[in-house]
Amino acid sequence: MTDSAHVPDELHLVITYWGEPALLDQTMRSVLAQSDARWRVTIIDDAYPTRVAQHTWDNHPDDRIVFLRNDHNLGVADNFEKARQLASGRLVSFLGCDDLLHPSYVAHVWRLFEQHPDVDIIQVGVDVIDDIGAPSDSLTEQIKRRLMPPGDGARVLAGQELATSLLRGNWLYWPSLVFTAESLRRVRFREDLPTVLDLALVLDLVLGGSRLVVDPTVCFSYRRHAQSASSLGLETGDRFVEDRRFFAETAQRMRHHGWPGAARAAERRWISRLHAVTMMPGALRARSLRALRDLARHAFSRTTR
Repeated sequence: MTDSAHVPDELHLVITYWGEPALLDQTMRSVLAQSDARWRVTIIDDAYPTRVAQHTWDNHPDDRIVFLRNDHNLGVADNFEKARQLASGRLVSFLGCDDLLHPSYVAHVWRLFEQHPDVDIIQVGVDVIDDIGAPSDSLTEQIKRRLMPPGDGARVLAGQELATSLLRGNWLYWPSLVFTAESLRRVRFREDLPTVLDLALVLDLVLGGSRLVVDPTVCFSYRRHAQSASSLGLETGDRFVEDRRFFAETAQRMRHHGWPGAARAAERRWISRLHAVTMMPGALRARSLRALRDLARHAFSRTTR
């Protein structure tokens, strides 16, 4: 990541790629369709078994597109950390390799940043699509809408208020978030938290004083897959073992920081526990006693240990 104080006014879209090449093509076409040209893309192929994406996007005629391929598979956490280290420009987004930008996305991000130059994190309005691109309004999306802080128009959140809100339930849509490159120099992705590394990084920033602006204007389509990396973890219960450890650690950090409300939210972890309950029927159908045990422990234990 560059240390220069004189950085270009560009949004650096860094894509950690592992997935269906045709979906990446859709993502990239949505980038190329942007009304505002202040962007560039780096695709980091984490040694996906086929090289179809490389054949399409390496040496692309648009010199704002760079394609890199890892020599071996780094895994989610390490590839995100590589992406963070490569990030440059003034603004950075870790765009998903199957999500879609609306044509106004880049322009709207710059507009928000120009209106709120003191923020480090931008959350735009998001709609959700399924595997085939159809609108989706699952229980997860309905809960996220209820958790999002109320208010009309763009609003800035920070400090204990923001931390408490996110620890009650993470209402952010990670691939749509935009960060200042400067703020990303102060944090690292946690390699020991592959399924909650996004929330962990955001909370590290909030603890460090970063502010977030959330705006309801929809300009991003988030694709929710039944077989996403996090969903696969949820099916086995592994995700919740990691969650419990993360919330226990976070509760201690928040209390040490003098944010008792955020510490209580981390200890109670209501939404995470509710999510475990919703996964239990699937574990029963799969006859996975291990998953059922892990899910029940997470859902019904009042402690984070």
